[in-house]
Amino acid sequence: MHARTCLVVDDSRVVRKVARRILEGSGFAVREAADGSEALASCRTALPGCVLLDWNMPVMNGIDFLKALRREFGPNPPVVFCTTETEMKYVEQAIEYGAQEFVMKPFDAEILLGKFGQAGLL
Repeated sequence: MHARTCLVVDDSRVVRKVARRILEGSGFAVREAADGSEALASCRTALPGCVLLDWNMPVMNGIDFLKALRREFGPNPPVVFCTTETEMKYVEQAIEYGAQEFVMKPFDAEILLGKFGQAGLL
């Protein structure tokens, strides 16, 4: 496992591109996946150092991916959830299933890197 790799999982190509630019600017090697199923396949090929994970996606949503990830790989890699869902129940559910941090969309470099710092990923 490489500490400086991040898998960005989001069905929005624009969000993936923005996150990639921010993370690569901070020294991460970034891989992308458009949904949870694609992300799980990517993790089985090579486990990333961390995951930036969208909640609402087709095929397999973020919480289902997170559950599957934890079942297969245990507590690693760390996961930062990224979503438009603002209700506390979503945050609590993400943390309950093993996410380390939670970032709201839209985010900028300062917000995203702040959350990565809080999660001990920088």
